Amino acid sequence: MPSYEMPLEEMKEYRGSSPCPKDFDTYWSDALAELDAVKPEPVLKPAAFQAAGTECFDLYFKGVRGAKIHAKLLMPQHSAGKSPALLQFHGYTGSAGPWSEKLGYSGAGFVVAALDCRGQGGSSQDTGGVLGTTMQGHIVRGLSDEPENLLMRHIFLDTVQLARIIMEMPQVDAQRVSVMGGSQGGGLSLACAGLEPRIAKAAVDYPFLCDYKRVWQMNRTVQGAYSELRCYFRDFDPLHQREDEIFEHLGYIDVQNLASRIRARTLMAIPLMDEVCPPSTQFAAYNRISAPKRLCIYPDWGHEYIPRHADIVFGFLNDWP
Repeated sequence: MPSYEMPLEEMKEYRGSSPCPKDFDTYWSDALAELDAVKPEPVLKPAAFQAAGTECFDLYFKGVRGAKIHAKLLMPQHSAGKSPALLQFHGYTGSAGPWSEKLGYSGAGFVVAALDCRGQGGSSQDTGGVLGTTMQGHIVRGLSDEPENLLMRHIFLDTVQLARIIMEMPQVDAQRVSVMGGSQGGGLSLACAGLEPRIAKAAVDYPFLCDYKRVWQMNRTVQGAYSELRCYFRDFDPLHQREDEIFEHLGYIDVQNLASRIRARTLMAIPLMDEVCPPSTQFAAYNRISAPKRLCIYPDWGHEYIPRHADIVFGFLNDWP
């Protein structure tokens, strides 16, 4: 039996080490109220990429703090009645990805909207003082400021704004809207489903943004995107005098704390050899979901694309009463 960072039976019961701020629900109620005050003003522009049977658009809309957000939108032609919709979220520092990779879902009748996270590898703006990409440091962006200025808070709200726009489209059945993604995209899928209760399904692979304190305590896995935590302490709190305050602030953007709010049917893949997002942190989020859920455990896989699981996800998302 392989050796994991925590015994599997313990992970199946583990519910996280990071704190949940006492005003967590108020924090997100206030955040959603801020979003309510933002008129999204969506604009559709025909994309340069087009494919038979699908109309492709660049979708632009307004997010909180004045950001212009971009998503790729694919709409099936000649569909009878209202269509299900699928929101796709990408990995950390990435982008919405190629149009062609989304044609399988649009060909199956889904309206597909793939978000570019603000300031990362796509076309969405991070309005934090500069134009263009800001790429790295998004977990700790705003950590020395008030919690309402955390950049990940704004990105979570962008996912909700996109969901609202898609749900209001006349071509879309608002009761059949799903979210999907891996790594950061998995974390954002959980966040979106936790903040927008109308999301019907969530397909989540090895989610990032879970249980920051556990990642820190493990030390050896503070690498890649999570290395921001180590850099932040080294540069801004080398004696760890603010450690409790820092993890309290990170608790606002820890998706394990949003997981209990999820109403969507959830399918999650957890690879036990994941050295980027420790499996225990993924279980911390999964174990807090009280909605109907299904877990696929992959003992021999790491933080990588799992081909056969992609077919399981497709079947899950395409299965409607």
